[in-house]
Amino acid sequence: MQGSPLHGAAAPGGHVPEARRDRNVSPEYRAGSLKKLLKRCVLCPRMCRVDRAAGKHGFCRLDARMVISSALPHHGEEPPLSGSGGAGTIFFSSCNLKCIYCQNYQISHSPAGRPVTVEELAGIMLDLEARGCHNVEPVTPTPHLAGIMEALEIARERGLRVPFVFNCGGYERQEILRLIDGRVEIYLPDFKYGLEEIGNRCSGVPDYPRRALDSLREMVRQAGDALEIEDGIARRGVLVRHLVLPGMVDNSLTALMLIREVSPFIPLSLMSQYTPIPAVRRHPLLGRRVTKGEYERVVNAALDLGFETLYTQEVDDRALNPDFAREKPFDWESTGGTDDV
Repeated sequence: MQGSPLHGAAAPGGHVPEARRDRNVSPEYRAGSLKKLLKRCVLCPRMCRVDRAAGKHGFCRLDARMVISSALPHHGEEPPLSGSGGAGTIFFSSCNLKCIYCQNYQISHSPAGRPVTVEELAGIMLDLEARGCHNVEPVTPTPHLAGIMEALEIARERGLRVPFVFNCGGYERQEILRLIDGRVEIYLPDFKYGLEEIGNRCSGVPDYPRRALDSLREMVRQAGDALEIEDGIARRGVLVRHLVLPGMVDNSLTALMLIREVSPFIPLSLMSQYTPIPAVRRHPLLGRRVTKGEYERVVNAALDLGFETLYTQEVDDRALNPDFAREKPFDWESTGGTDDV
């Protein structure tokens, strides 16, 4: 899993400054490298190459500023992340995917929100820890990564001790992940698509399976292929999420086989909570919920493939879409999160 060394600056080929695969490289060097990339942005595989530092917008429609929707203790994550105090989620605006069915579409499909400085974000991280959260978890961090990593270093210098959770959509670049090596305790990626056709149809990214697989290998190289848990709380490692989509079981089965190529020890969170959003309610496949039979086929396939740790959900009719127009977007989460198999 070593890969070839990186070299050069942000250039037409999308190269990034050398990460040197050395965890002793200073945080300042890494943060500076990420900032430089904003001048010709190649933070994600879309590699728009626009000058976000000068206010230009690429696919994510963001300039160099960080924009958040909300920050709160979230009790609906997997048990080792939520614990009793909640996960310290920071929901960032926009996304580098914009899936047509996204459950967080109110914020992921829009760059609107509250701009924050690195100092303000560091304060938010420390506040979440002070409120009893077990971690700090930026959601869809990739377009905002330069500021997030700078804020994390400020928060660490001021006493932040809880793990940093990188909650992403899985559509990442290995070269960028190498720039944050040693700064992330827990990787929480989606692995949405095993089939290129589904990735193209639902998110406009036919290269998703390859990108997700490469980035997962890098995450495992950095953090290991398990989830280290102390007193019921995750401290380090990787946990991969997969949302089962209606009528697309073959996509799920292929995704599981790809993940299995990396390691059967990777913990999986298999989610049945898909709820159609208004934009896809008339879609021939995405316009309905996942059936119990579809979900059980995926869970049984994971067991047959030898995955040792699964987090699963009940299949029911609850509408589990958050509403970010409310002060508490996750009013439903008191009904319970995922179960450990």
